Amino acid sequence: MPRPEIVDLFAGPGGLDVAARDLGYEVTGIEFDQDACDTRAAANLATLQGDVRDFGPHKFPNATVLAGGPPCQTFTVAGTGAGRRALDEVIGFVKRMADGEDVRSKLAVLDDDRTGLVLEPLRWALEALRDGRPYEAIVLEQVPAVLPVWEEYAKVLTANGYWVAKPDVLHTEQFGVPQTRRRAILVARLHKSNVELPGATHRLYRKGISRNQGDARLLPWVSMGQVLDREGDFEVVSNYGTGGDPKTRGRRTSAEPAFTVTGKISRNRVVATDGTESRFSAREAGILQTFPADYPWSGRAIAQQIGNAIPPLLGKAVLKAALGTAEEYANEPEGLI
Repeated sequence: MPRPEIVDLFAGPGGLDVAARDLGYEVTGIEFDQDACDTRAAANLATLQGDVRDFGPHKFPNATVLAGGPPCQTFTVAGTGAGRRALDEVIGFVKRMADGEDVRSKLAVLDDDRTGLVLEPLRWALEALRDGRPYEAIVLEQVPAVLPVWEEYAKVLTANGYWVAKPDVLHTEQFGVPQTRRRAILVARLHKSNVELPGATHRLYRKGISRNQGDARLLPWVSMGQVLDREGDFEVVSNYGTGGDPKTRGRRTSAEPAFTVTGKISRNRVVATDGTESRFSAREAGILQTFPADYPWSGRAIAQQIGNAIPPLLGKAVLKAALGTAEEYANEPEGLI
């Protein structure tokens, strides 16, 4: 059968697209931000510029896979916290949507309208079901605070015929990303009962524990020094510190993974052994996110674009667990993915 085509909601500068391209899939991303669209254009990524809320499955009749990473600013520890405070309300909206209610006009009760964007993938999935053209697979990612929402999504999708891997939080360094970052992942399949989240390929990072220690079946985590071409050792002093507390600014050496790459990564101090200070360049920040070294970052707010993206290497692991590679579809029975 033809290989699946992916529609990616909130596509950003292309983290999932890079992952999908490596696996042989076609992706069309929907993205509102002009700067991210400039980067996507420079990278030759198929893009529909606009607000996800203005579109639906009918716009992409050939797409069989729904993917998305809604904006995280209201849910992240470093953000406003409006989304975290509204979790019960958001879960309530999920239940109402499952009962067939169009809740879009009701979302004004939320303190920050970005919080309601986390409901958009479910709207798309339910509309596709009602249209008789359900997505064969659904892949979603967000910050850990959204895990309860994904768990509620799982109940709705299961009730509508999907097999859903138990949503969980994955650590990026366990998939070869030279950075500690945690993402809540949901994977669902319509015609496959053994769907699972990807298994770790690398060891979990723990402060003070050597990368050579731990589960011998897994590869050592990857350090900043291994992927960046800076000369000599260096230390990174975090801009906002552990857990977002500026009073506890974290420090890591080049022999460790980077802190979570955020839109403020350019504020982190990079201190060489001779005391010389610098900042990570956009190219280096992209590498820490596992984008290609020559990725054509364009537009403005490049650090924010990079920080908002899903690391392609994590995206590749999740997509491969959900879909396999495009080449595997050549021998699949007709009608199944």
